[in-house]
Amino acid sequence: MTSPYTTLLLEIRDHVATLTLNRPDNRNALNLQMCRELVAVCERVAADSDIRVLLVKAAGSVFCAGADLKERQGMSTADMVARRVEGFTAYAALEAMPIPVIAVVQGAAFGSGGEIAASCDFVLASTQAAFKYPEVGWGTVGATQRLPRIVGARMAKELLYTGRVVNAAEAKSLGLVNHVFEPDQLSNEANVMAIAVAKNNPLTVRLTKNSIDQGLETTRQGAMAVELLAIQENLRHSDWKSAIAGFGDSKKSEG
Repeated sequence: MTSPYTTLLLEIRDHVATLTLNRPDNRNALNLQMCRELVAVCERVAADSDIRVLLVKAAGSVFCAGADLKERQGMSTADMVARRVEGFTAYAALEAMPIPVIAVVQGAAFGSGGEIAASCDFVLASTQAAFKYPEVGWGTVGATQRLPRIVGARMAKELLYTGRVVNAAEAKSLGLVNHVFEPDQLSNEANVMAIAVAKNNPLTVRLTKNSIDQGLETTRQGAMAVELLAIQENLRHSDWKSAIAGFGDSKKSEG
């Protein structure tokens, strides 16, 4: 079957969807077409109740080198604003996914690449991964919202003001990355984790994700209300009695 996408690949297997940035000859630079296809893929995956986890990978040695600057040559100010909005829409589509989204970063994730990774729930990286936020150096503004929520305001300011490269080890220490693996182990480790997450009750996972995301944007009291509503919904729609009855059953625990 011919792929409906020109900049992405989408594979679905065992409740896990794998979205691959597929412009390796252009270092997977984010262009307008990729922005729009990212939104389309997110809509497709979100509409499929059989999919429980989304992996975001990239073809070639670079995860995403940033925005496609060649595309921006000759743009007017209005064109530039419109193009930035398309990028924001793509990041927001990833961030709003109701299921867990895991970025699998094998190489450089600069600029837009860092934003794509930050839009995912968390990041697995290879020892060859690197992060850079060059917006200030390019004379523009970007990465000012997700980055400080991950690494804190002071570190975000340093990374944005200097545009320095952050290697995989430092990225892990800053919380940009959850785990770092050798390059030949990264894909397998990501698949193993995705399958493990997909085995959980999909409603419970979705409610947990939503509770965390909404809770962080409100007060502690508001967050507790968000969680209580999620608990009530989960009790109404999940077989929690059977789960408790099976607690301690080694066969069930292993399965």
